[in-house]
Amino acid sequence: MDRGGCQMSGGGGGGDRSGPEQSGMITLEDLESFSEDQLSDSGNGSLEEEAETMEEDDGRLLHYWQDVARGHQVEVAQDMAEPIQQLTSNNHGRSNREHVPFTLLARKEKCGELLFERRQYEKGHWACIRMREDTYEQSICYGFMRIMKYICQQNSVGDYLGMTLPIVTVVRTNENQAVLSHEVTVAYFLPAEHQAQPPQPTDSEIIIEIWPTTTVYARPFSGPTNEVTIIDQISTMAELLDSTDMCLHDSFIVAGYTNPAHSQRQNEIWFLERP
Repeated sequence: MDRGGCQMSGGGGGGDRSGPEQSGMITLEDLESFSEDQLSDSGNGSLEEEAETMEEDDGRLLHYWQDVARGHQVEVAQDMAEPIQQLTSNNHGRSNREHVPFTLLARKEKCGELLFERRQYEKGHWACIRMREDTYEQSICYGFMRIMKYICQQNSVGDYLGMTLPIVTVVRTNENQAVLSHEVTVAYFLPAEHQAQPPQPTDSEIIIEIWPTTTVYARPFSGPTNEVTIIDQISTMAELLDSTDMCLHDSFIVAGYTNPAHSQRQNEIWFLERP
């Protein structure tokens, strides 16, 4: 697997599109479809009973992920049980998540509907991994699970790092923006408390990058993210902009904010302004 630069300024070439259309990808947010009642017991039993309950919860969550993954021809290994359980427990204990900070430069609306925003994201540390699997969906899923392990203890501080939103995926197309490459870069913004000294990943293929200050044109859209919808959103955004000459033509970012199991998932497509 190619390990290259993962910066927001993008890069890389296009690739062939193959595989059936999918309805979504596994993400950290998938875990929130479990309620507190599903993930915990009454807490009145003995330590042995509580330990057994925790093991049952681990197995139940793992089986859920495995069931979702099979729809995308992805295998979820047994060693994902612990990070999945840990992430779920931390998510249910936090009311707010840190968002990647930006400065709003401009926004365009029509009849009260937001068409797109122009934003500036400051320089910061991102953990990213470049993946190229047989299908686009496999690249997304396997890359995200590797990032998830980094967030959940597989790092130099040995602790849960905290969740930030959005989780972004750098996608690449051919020159006419009609075919999406199976090669993607999945990236996670380090929380503010870790920006000065980013914990190092134990996975050698996860790279801590300093992404430069970048200006993006961001358009919201809802629903699933797959090869068809991403190409459609790129086409729509290109039509809305007066000109795309100021943007990169073969690298874009898909930003995910909410659970893909929701019927109205919140996403954005980002066009990257040339440096």
